[in-house]
Amino acid sequence: MKSRFLMAAILGGLLAVAGCGDKGGDSSGAASGQAQAPQTEQATASPAMSMPGGHPPASPGADVDLTGIDPAPGGKTVAEVWAERAALAGGEVAVRGRVVKFLPGIMGKNWLHLRDGTGDQDTNDLTVTTQTTVQVGDLVTVRGNIAVDRDFGAGYRYQVIMEDAAVVP
Repeated sequence: MKSRFLMAAILGGLLAVAGCGDKGGDSSGAASGQAQAPQTEQATASPAMSMPGGHPPASPGADVDLTGIDPAPGGKTVAEVWAERAALAGGEVAVRGRVVKFLPGIMGKNWLHLRDGTGDQDTNDLTVTTQTTVQVGDLVTVRGNIAVDRDFGAGYRYQVIMEDAAVVP
């Protein structure tokens, strides 16, 4: 139990410093507050990921062109992963998209946010964990296991996340 609280505290601190998040108050897919967050963040927060109160909104580091991205052969679009997440949970899926945010070395993993131009503000961004290093703007295909309702503690809860993905440029 003690180690779980320690891990949650470390994750919370690292993600807060890195500005990690899913969806939020702007159209960039960044995350912002939950119940204790400032009213301006709370009013626009999406259900995609709950962030700890007072967490600063995060946004991708650069504008990324999402036009003309075809789905991975035999894979899914970001919007399809969101729509089919319950059925896909526990299974492996391939998704092609552009990296809109990259956060290295958090909890021994690299975290990236992937978009392909599908979905709306609540379903257009897929969070992926991997050991691979990528750059914002890279067009990649990721293949990994889908998890739903993944709670990392400290207020970081994802409705859908791809974990331990292999990344192919």
